[in-house]
Amino acid sequence: MIKEFQEFIAKGNVMDLAVGVIIGGAFGLIVSSLVDDIIMPVVGAIFGGFDFSNYFLPLSSGVTAQSLAAAREQGAVFAYGNFITVVINFLILAWIIFLMVKAVNNMRRRIERQEAAKETPAAPPPADVQLLTEIRDLLAKN
Repeated sequence: MIKEFQEFIAKGNVMDLAVGVIIGGAFGLIVSSLVDDIIMPVVGAIFGGFDFSNYFLPLSSGVTAQSLAAAREQGAVFAYGNFITVVINFLILAWIIFLMVKAVNNMRRRIERQEAAKETPAAPPPADVQLLTEIRDLLAKN
């Protein structure tokens, strides 16, 4: 069982997946910072200086706080501003991943075309040229 587990872990696909998950997690943090620290403050400034992350509706009468963190301590809240931030975060992440996949696919197509061009044998010469070449070779032998 241990040997099978070692073979499973040593497979290239598993290692590629592990690297992808780690890089994806780090990339997610970068996108979260981009949304939280750069995009949302600009959007908030454009729309009157509000911060989406603190938009919420209290779901109980005991919630009187003005910030989302304090309101969550007081009771249940409907944090729609935080949801908007997460959706924008997801859309930016999805767009960047789409652009990356598109670039990789274009690069692969270009490489495949170059390899196909190298592998394509030259077209045989027309029949009259082949005949003349044979005649030349026969005359050269004599």
